Amino acid sequence: MSITRKHLSARSSAIVIHNDTIYLSGQVAEGADIQEQTKIMLGKVDKLLEEAGSSKSHLLQAVIWLSTMENFAAMNEVWNAWIDPENPPARACGEAKLARDELLVEVIITAAKP
Repeated sequence: MSITRKHLSARSSAIVIHNDTIYLSGQVAEGADIQEQTKIMLGKVDKLLEEAGSSKSHLLQAVIWLSTMENFAAMNEVWNAWIDPENPPARACGEAKLARDELLVEVIITAAKP
């Protein structure tokens, strides 16, 4: 069994790779509105997946948390432009109080190594 951890902090790792499965910790971004935060956040996901040896074409699951479901449609506009339409992941989206008031969206990703 092989486990690799990258970008460790006192609480978590940004990337955990177990065998051929990649787990990304919750990604957030600061920005003026939900669409800007979503674009920045998904850019972080792209970079972490690349570092782990994968891409958005190999997503298995995405769990998205919004500070309010009122932002659902605007977030989905950015998500739909970003996602590989041939390889969409299993996805859930819900409302939650995020770690800081200025955060509007967070995503937790599971992906496969090709």
